[in-house]
Parts: sequence; C-alpha cells; structure tokens
Amino acid sequence: MTDTVTPKPNHVKDFLKLVAFEHSVFALPFAYLSTLTVMTLEDAFSWWVLVLVTIAMVSARTLAMAANRIIDRKIDALNPRTAKRELVTGRVSLNTAYIGCAVSLAALLVSAGLLNPLCLWLSPLAVAPLVVYPYAKRFTNYPHAILGLAQMVAPVGAWLAVTGTFEGSAPAIVLGAAVGLWIGGFDLIYACQDTEVDREIGVHSTPARWGVKAALHASTVTHVLAWAAFAWFGTMTGYSWLYWTGLAVVAVALAYEHRVVRPDDLSKVNRAFFTANGFVAVALFAFALADLLLR
Repeated sequence: MTDTVTPKPNHVKDFLKLVAFEHSVFALPFAYLSTLTVMTLEDAFSWWVLVLVTIAMVSARTLAMAANRIIDRKIDALNPRTAKRELVTGRVSLNTAYIGCAVSLAALLVSAGLLNPLCLWLSPLAVAPLVVYPYAKRFTNYPHAILGLAQMVAPVGAWLAVTGTFEGSAPAIVLGAAVGLWIGGFDLIYACQDTEVDREIGVHSTPARWGVKAALHASTVTHVLAWAAFAWFGTMTGYSWLYWTGLAVVAVALAYEHRVVRPDDLSKVNRAFFTANGFVAVALFAFALADLLLR
C-alpha cells in the first residue's frame, strides 16, 4: 500500500491566488497610460519612475484585495460562489493575509516616498477608499461607486508620480474618472450573479436593491460615460488616429460585453468580466503606446 503524500503548502502562491494577482491587468495598463503620456508631454521619460509606479500600483491593489478578503471572509462563507476562497477554507491563514497587507502597505509607502513628497503625503488618501470599499456593501446599495472612486486613484497617482504637482493634472483626473466609471460599470455586471444570495444574507448592491435588469442598464450608461471620458482624455493630450482606433476597438469590446450578459442569462458573466475587460485594458494601452512611440 502506497502512502499518499500531501503536498506542502506554498504560502506565497496561495496568497497570490487569494488576491487574484493576475487581475492587476485591469488597472496597471491605465497607470502606465497616465505615466507614459505625461512623460511624453513633459519630455521626462524615466525607467526608475516607471518601476516605482509599477511597485506602488501592484502593492496598492494587493493591499486592497487582501483587506477585502479579510473583511469579507464571513460574508464569503455564506455565498456558494465565494465559499471556496482561501481564507474561508483555511488554505491561507488570517495571519498570512495580515502579513501580506503589511508588506504591501510598506512597499506602497516606500515606493511613493521614493517618487516624490506629494505622492508620499497622498498615499494614505489612496489607501482609504480601497479599504472602505469592502465595508460599503454593508451600508449602501451603491458599493460599485466606491470601487470606481478607489480605482480612479491609479491614473491620477501615476501622473503625480512624474510631475510631483497637481498643476496641469486635469487630463489625469479625466482619465481617472474614465477608469473609475469603467470598473464601476463592470462591477455592476459582476454583482448581478449574487443578487439572490445578497438579498438573503443582507448584503447591499444595486442588483440586490433594484434588480438585475436595472443594474445592467446602469452598467451600460456608465460604460458609455467611461468611453466618452477616455475620448476626452485623448483630446486633451493630443492623441492621434492610433489612439482613436484603439477607442473604436474598446467600443466593440464593451458592446460585446453588454450583449452576452442579459437579465435572463448570466452564464457569461465571467467571460464579460475577465476576458472582455482584460482585453479593453490591454488593447487601449497598446494602441496608445503605439501612438506615443510615433510622436
């Protein structure tokens, strides 16, 4: 008889799975878009700044996800969709999650401090909405708006990382609004799959309060506004036909996302959430980067 060998837990790998590390693809391209745009406008390209922006953004996102999982672990245990998350099953210990938060916060503060004093002073304000978001579903039907606000920080922070001042940062604020609306819009779609469970366990969301159909309509409007804000950013920063081609591609991807998710069929939510939105982020950044390289 052969003994079954239980594999040793890989704490780093399990923690990265806990925070869905690969989903950094949603926000990081827009941080790069903001950074490279202002570097081009200011003629101030720096690999060092680009590396620090990467560390700051990934650290902030990891901190946010770890905090989210810690705060929501009891709610996650009540939802069949989330009941197998690592903190619920014990695959990742609460202590490991807290250590991950601490390391991420330290990395964020150090990278912000190395960028410039303004980024360091503003870093607590960047963290605040990230930590407030998990609590939002306990007191408001619109936690998606708070998530959008939290995600708006990335492009603005990336711009300030280069300039060190709010002067002339209006394009970054517009880009931040675009990203916040985009992410808030697809969070509305994602929340639809938990509508009934949320109602049963007392979790607040727009679909739980107003229904799936209303939430999907709100998501459509939000994404139209997001696209308009991306266009406004392109106009403000002098992008040419390549960026606008990318925006056309984004419009098609968003239309596809809203076509495959319907009130009577939520089976393709994951395809819309992960595939379509990951494509939107990478595609727009790729076309914008090509545009910048041709300047």
